[in-house]
Amino acid sequence: MLRSIRSEALKVVTTRAWWILAIVLFGYIALFAGGMAALFGTISDQADALGPGSSIPPLVYSFATSVGYVFPLLFGALATTTEFRHQTLTPTFLATPRRGEVLGSKVIVGAAWGAIFGVVGIVATVGVGGLILALVGVDPLLDSTDTWALLGRMVLAMALWGVIGVGLGVLVPNQVASIVIVLAFTQFVEPTLRIAAAFWEWSAEVGRFLPGAASDALVGSSFFTSLSAGGGANLLEWWQGGLVLAGYAVVFIVSGALTTWRRDVT
Repeated sequence: MLRSIRSEALKVVTTRAWWILAIVLFGYIALFAGGMAALFGTISDQADALGPGSSIPPLVYSFATSVGYVFPLLFGALATTTEFRHQTLTPTFLATPRRGEVLGSKVIVGAAWGAIFGVVGIVATVGVGGLILALVGVDPLLDSTDTWALLGRMVLAMALWGVIGVGLGVLVPNQVASIVIVLAFTQFVEPTLRIAAAFWEWSAEVGRFLPGAASDALVGSSFFTSLSAGGGANLLEWWQGGLVLAGYAVVFIVSGALTTWRRDVT
């Protein structure tokens, strides 16, 4: 198993995809967090503008997950579908005939790199967003244990998104289709569903279990949730959000393992 994990990690570090995604993630989150930190720090009535019980630093820091979760999701999908596309899965299975072991290694590496993306996002959002908050006179709360707990949960959320990406890549091995699904769902389908769900009480209850909403619940803060759900009042508890997000990961992995992963590879 350790040899298989080392092999999967080597496949990642010898390609450009992971560090290109990391650089784009850093720039994207830094721009988002910096701009929002400047806006939040200069508006006159922060609490009313962001919803009851809102705290500006956690909202700024959580941009790393509420906006950046698409990056570990894409990475996980690419890490698997690339093997199907370039047919490198054939020598992989010849070297390690136990397919469950190969899949388990991919899950572990996907989680590890998802956590790395989480750290990159935190460096961007805390480094840039926190600095701008301090410059505009808002306490960045970096001496608070609650803030560090939030950052730890953000890393966990990004790791889970990496696993979900691996599961999606196994379930939908066509690389183009996987990328389209990721981008369409994260940028259009789920945001639309979450906004629509907020209009009725019954649908809001269902909307709490969407993967993005579960991720926001695990982290404990989200700008989008604060706007659409009255300061996050309709979110699950953080541990419930973590279980729901982990449940999505398990469903994707198991579904893929029982279908496409068992097929013959040429």
